[in-house]
Amino acid sequence: MASALLLPSASSSSCCSRRIHAAIQVPKLPKLSFSVPKIPKRNLGEELNIRDGFINTTPVEKFNVIDDRSHSPSSKVTTQLYAILEAVADRVEMHANVGEQRDNWNTLPLNSINMIILAAATMAGVAATSGIGMPLLALKLSSTLLYSAATGMLLIMNKIQPSQLAEEQRNATRLFKQLQSQIQTMLAIGSPTQEDVKEVMEKVLALDKAYPLPMLGAMLEKFPAKFEPAVWWPKNQVLQKKNFSHEGKQCNNGWSEELEMEMREIIKVVERKDIEDYVRLGNLLLKINKTLAISGPLLTGIAAFGSAFIGNGSWGPIVAVAAGALASTVNAFEHGAQVGMVIEMYRNCGGFFQLLQESIEATLEEKDLEKRENGELFEMKVAMKLGRSLPQLRELAKKSASSRVDEFASKLF
Repeated sequence: MASALLLPSASSSSCCSRRIHAAIQVPKLPKLSFSVPKIPKRNLGEELNIRDGFINTTPVEKFNVIDDRSHSPSSKVTTQLYAILEAVADRVEMHANVGEQRDNWNTLPLNSINMIILAAATMAGVAATSGIGMPLLALKLSSTLLYSAATGMLLIMNKIQPSQLAEEQRNATRLFKQLQSQIQTMLAIGSPTQEDVKEVMEKVLALDKAYPLPMLGAMLEKFPAKFEPAVWWPKNQVLQKKNFSHEGKQCNNGWSEELEMEMREIIKVVERKDIEDYVRLGNLLLKINKTLAISGPLLTGIAAFGSAFIGNGSWGPIVAVAAGALASTVNAFEHGAQVGMVIEMYRNCGGFFQLLQESIEATLEEKDLEKRENGELFEMKVAMKLGRSLPQLRELAKKSASSRVDEFASKLF
């Protein structure tokens, strides 16, 4: 009975234990799997780039696309134009530096030579008032040597014409800057071709020939037999046949018979008035410059000869002092007034009008109107180059047609 009494209690205790065990049992959590990405192996160069902050995030496939595009014709032309643009920018800097240097050549030797001539003339005058002996010999010798040195320096200076050299470099700088802006415009709004690259290279080489940087063996003739306008463009210049904007294109490309007649009349005025006037003034100044270039060294040479005979007669000191004073005056007028620079300026102006004339003639000779530059745009460019408005340009053409032209075509210079 006791066992019977114990069994129910044991069974009840086991049931309680099961209930307690079931209440505190925690269900099993599902297993979570984490996939850790594999770190790609890098070589030493890539590791150094990452440490320096140069992280390359471009996929490998994109390199192949860029590499393929770099071999396309348009990309090749653009690369060539950028290379020429860098060369042109370098030439701008070189011509500007050389022009500044040659401007110093005109200023510093001018002052030095005039001081030498005045010092020699003073010594010659003092020697004429001193007695005989060593002081007279010293003054005579010093005056003669100074005049001889001035003669040699004047021969070199008059041969190279530093003021004209400086003006050449200033013009070259301006024209290379103009070509630089043309290339930039071509790259910005145009669609350059291989013909454009060839044309730009020809323009660069023509400018190099017209305004050379070296002096020995390449310097332009400073005293030609005849004055001729400067030529800085290739003779086989390609016409500007491209129109950057094709929207609203007219059937005649902006050209009409009235516009062609207007351009022909403008050519006549430019040729009869502007080019003829600059050629006339250039020839006149060329003769004056030749006379001055010969007179300066000749007068210093005569002064040196006269100073050598001081003390042997009354005419020696007079010749030495008078010739020295005249030489200083001639030298100051020739190089101080920069006659060579004015001649070069006339050459450049004559070349500007000749280029304008050739551009208009070449455009009118093209019979295919679609190959010409747009007529309205061309008329505007001609008007701007001459410093006129469109109504003023048309009025000038009407005056030329009626033979009543009393003015120059250009209002700029």
